[in-house]
Amino acid sequence: MPSAASEPRFALIDVNNFYVSCEQLFQPRLVGKPVVVLSNNDGCVVARSPEVKALGIRMGHPWHQLQREARLHGITAISSNYTLYADMSQRVMTILGGMCPAQEVYSIDECFCDLTGLPQPAQQGHRMRERIAQWTGLPVCVGIGSTKTRAKLANHIAKKQPQHGGVFDLETRDVVAQSRLLEEIPVDEVWGIGRRTGESLRAMGITTAAALRDADRARIRQRFNVVIERVVRELQGVSCLDLEEVAPTKQQIMASRSFSRTVTARCELREALLSYVARAAEKLRGQGSLAGAIQVFIRTNPFKPEVAQYANSTSLHLPLATDDTLTLGRFALAGLDLLYRDGFAYHKAGVMLMDLVPCSQRQASLFDDPEAIDRRSRLNSTLDAVNRKFGRGALAVAGAGTERGWQMRREHLSPAYTTALEALPEVR
Repeated sequence: MPSAASEPRFALIDVNNFYVSCEQLFQPRLVGKPVVVLSNNDGCVVARSPEVKALGIRMGHPWHQLQREARLHGITAISSNYTLYADMSQRVMTILGGMCPAQEVYSIDECFCDLTGLPQPAQQGHRMRERIAQWTGLPVCVGIGSTKTRAKLANHIAKKQPQHGGVFDLETRDVVAQSRLLEEIPVDEVWGIGRRTGESLRAMGITTAAALRDADRARIRQRFNVVIERVVRELQGVSCLDLEEVAPTKQQIMASRSFSRTVTARCELREALLSYVARAAEKLRGQGSLAGAIQVFIRTNPFKPEVAQYANSTSLHLPLATDDTLTLGRFALAGLDLLYRDGFAYHKAGVMLMDLVPCSQRQASLFDDPEAIDRRSRLNSTLDAVNRKFGRGALAVAGAGTERGWQMRREHLSPAYTTALEALPEVR
């Protein structure tokens, strides 16, 4: 039999209340206070401090409906600062990647690490937590289990039971103790179990993580699918999900935003679409892909039925797959010309790059000018390099505009503390 030290051990590390923690890190006055971070255009609550959670304010609640609660409880609202969050995420993931032999970055605020072979994985979990706190100032919790699903549950326990010091190894408990812990976790808190599946499981009498672990796998597979059966196997300690050390290549790339105000002029829609194309093309080049088609869409606000409604989209196939911002922008504007109708107040627009293929499959044309292709490639590389260094949008195509009155509303935006010299905190 393999030794305990050689059995799989996964750690799931995530930053507590990530968006809020990033804001509190640079604004200590907010620590211990009710704080929410808002979605695009300051629309809905997307992150909450523990104090806000205690007030019963749910995720996704429209901010304009919370003005009374905000005044009553002194809630501070902050616009989403994606530049800050992405930079802090990269720092956390880089630190963790240096503390384990294999890592899967699962989302902006959490990753899996391979701790297999360590005699006391929990000790490494505490070291990870302490180093993240010391080097970034952010609080994390670490859950450890023999499968990724069990590690997720262990992380849930580490968060909910502070007596564990932010680190919990599920495999150090005996079977009885494990069952007792899993009986306290609702079934829809299990990784991979969505709301609808959770409702169906409850209807079958499976209401907790422990009950799902003990369910008959054949019955689960027959009632649902092999994916849910795999969740049961993972809960039982059978590792079915390996670490994905390299993020899978996206099959589609979308860039879209709701406008801060309604847009009626075609020229403003052109600016917005060119801005979105630039963002999508940068992502496309970042994953080493080419796009063979582009979809463009525009729409009015469906939540305002009192105004005239219009929504439409179109897809255009490119003669040759490309990652060139200017070429993609030209086709996006051609799509807009097909879609645009005068007399409507547009609320949102976007583009989707489709039919993606690896750059290694780039096709040549008989009429290609090698020098022109090289110049365009160097231009795109320069665009990406400048925007990585100085922030998104620092260098853009002229057609994307300079005023951009349509840009999303962020009235409570904090500074880009870690990526802009002018935003460095001042010590007085």
